[in-house]
Amino acid sequence: MPAAIRHILLDRDGTVIVDRHYPADPDAVELLPGAGQALARLALAGADLYLVTNQSGIGRGYYGEAEFQAVQARLQALLAPYGAPITATVHCPHGPDAGCDCRKPATGLFDRLARAYGLDAAATAVIGDKASDIAFGLALGAPLTILVATGHGQQAAQTLGLPPLSAPWLELVDRKPGWPHVLARDLPAAVDFLLAGRLAPKAGP
Repeated sequence: MPAAIRHILLDRDGTVIVDRHYPADPDAVELLPGAGQALARLALAGADLYLVTNQSGIGRGYYGEAEFQAVQARLQALLAPYGAPITATVHCPHGPDAGCDCRKPATGLFDRLARAYGLDAAATAVIGDKASDIAFGLALGAPLTILVATGHGQQAAQTLGLPPLSAPWLELVDRKPGWPHVLARDLPAAVDFLLAGRLAPKAGP
């Protein structure tokens, strides 16, 4: 069993919000079902939440930083009624061929968060819908990576050769290289797994 988790790194598109494919319109931002409630449960349990997202649409010229920030502001507004604060969002604005150190699965974005917020990889869980999210988590040494079957998750599970999901989550005990630790139906199911004893106890008043 992994060490107690305090930090949750979340992919954005396809994990927290509906993947619109190069999203640039804040009016099109839509939370995935149950995502707001799920993040609120994590926050209430004492976890700190971070979004870590590749945004190659910026590097490709499809939209700019201003559009990205507008989408982020809309997302924060949608999460606010649930009491699900995002501590910070970091993003890679580069295209796939830029050779940067911040595009997942490279760990540059985690390094940035670790410096700014004192994150400990050994107390970090990574949740995402792509194989690159899982590879990112494994590369930084996170003891828990969760692939959700929303967004690109079903395709990623097939590509990785994961067993079929017949329950809200499946803990993968006999893992092959590149496999996540857990396959979950969606973010709420991933949170159910985390709250079943994986999170560090919330500090008292």
